[in-house]
Amino acid sequence: MGIHQKSATIDIAQVKELSKLEGEFLARKEARDKELANIIKGGDERLLLVIGPCSSDNEEAVLEYAKRLAKLQDEVKDKIFIVMRVYTAKPRTNGDGYKGLMHQPDTSKLPDLINGVAAVRHLHYRVITETGLTTADEMLYPSNLGLVGDLVSYHAIGARSVEDQEHRFVASGIDVPTGMKNPTSGNLNVMFNAVYAAQNAQNFIYQNAEVETDGNPLAHVILRGALDEHGDNIPNYYYDDLLKAIAKYEDMGLENPFIVIDTNHDNSGKHYLEQIRIVRQTLINRDWNAKINRYVRGFMIESYLEDGRQDQPEVFGKSITDPCLGWDKTEKLIREIHATLSHDSFEELIF
Repeated sequence: MGIHQKSATIDIAQVKELSKLEGEFLARKEARDKELANIIKGGDERLLLVIGPCSSDNEEAVLEYAKRLAKLQDEVKDKIFIVMRVYTAKPRTNGDGYKGLMHQPDTSKLPDLINGVAAVRHLHYRVITETGLTTADEMLYPSNLGLVGDLVSYHAIGARSVEDQEHRFVASGIDVPTGMKNPTSGNLNVMFNAVYAAQNAQNFIYQNAEVETDGNPLAHVILRGALDEHGDNIPNYYYDDLLKAIAKYEDMGLENPFIVIDTNHDNSGKHYLEQIRIVRQTLINRDWNAKINRYVRGFMIESYLEDGRQDQPEVFGKSITDPCLGWDKTEKLIREIHATLSHDSFEELIF
C-alpha cells in the first residue's frame, strides 16, 4: 500500500493526560458549555459569537488575542456569549499552503504531526485556563476527535466536509454544539440533510470498532455563502436567504433551530472589512422580522490582532491564511453589536 506508518500508534488515553482540564478549570468549562447549550436550545436569548483567527498559527499571538477578548467578554456578557475560534487544522484542497497547527506546530520547520497534537491540546488548554474563555475548532479530521474533543466546546464542519458521511455520523456522537456549513455550491438540502443526520442516532465503524451514537440535538446550520459555476461569490445572508433557511428548518422539523452567519468566506468574498457590513445588515434584518430574530442568533467572524493577511509569519498576530479584522475594528464591532442588542429596537437606536 501507499500509506506508510511513520510513528508508533498514538495512545489516546495518554494524549488526554497532556493538558488535561481538572478542578476549577474543568468546572468552569462545563458551566460555560451548559450556557452555550442553553443558547442553542433557545432558553438563553444572548447572541452567540464564534470569533478569532482564521488559523491559530502562533501560540503567543493567539493568547494575546484571547486575553483581550476575555476582557471584552466580561463587558458584554449580558447580551453576547463568546466562544473563541482556535482553529488548528485548515482544509487545503490542492494540498499546498499552511495546514494548521496540527500539521505544523512551528511554521519555520517541516510538518510534525505528533508534536502538533501536543501543541493543539496545549493551546486550547492555555486559552481556557488563562482567560476563562472556551474554544471552537474545525472538525476537519473526524478520526482525530478523540485527541482534542474533551477541550473543544464548539465544533464546525466545513463546506467541503459537510457532505461526508463520516463527518455527519461522528457529529451525531458529539455532546456540544456542532455547526454544519452549507457546501460551496450553496445547496441548502445538503447542509440540512447533514444536520438531520447529526441530530439522529447512527451506527457505524469508528476507530476500528462498531459504535452507536445518541444523536446531537445541538447540531445546527452555518450560512457561509457559495460559489457559482464561474467562481463568483453568492452571499446567502440576505433577507430572502434567511427566510429560505428558516423555511427548511420548519419543513424538516429539526430540533433547536439555530442559524449562524459566517461573515467571511463566500459571504464576504474574503474581503474582511465586509464582515462589519454583513453583521450590521443581519442585525437590521433580525430587527425587522420576528422570525429571523428568533432563528438567526449567531455570527462567525474571522479576527486577529492585525488587519488583513500575510504570506509569511512576519507580523505578530497577522493571519497567514484568510484575511482577518484587526483587534481595534473587532473591539468596535463587538461593542456596536452589544449597543444594538441593548436597545428595544434598531429603530430606536437610529432614530
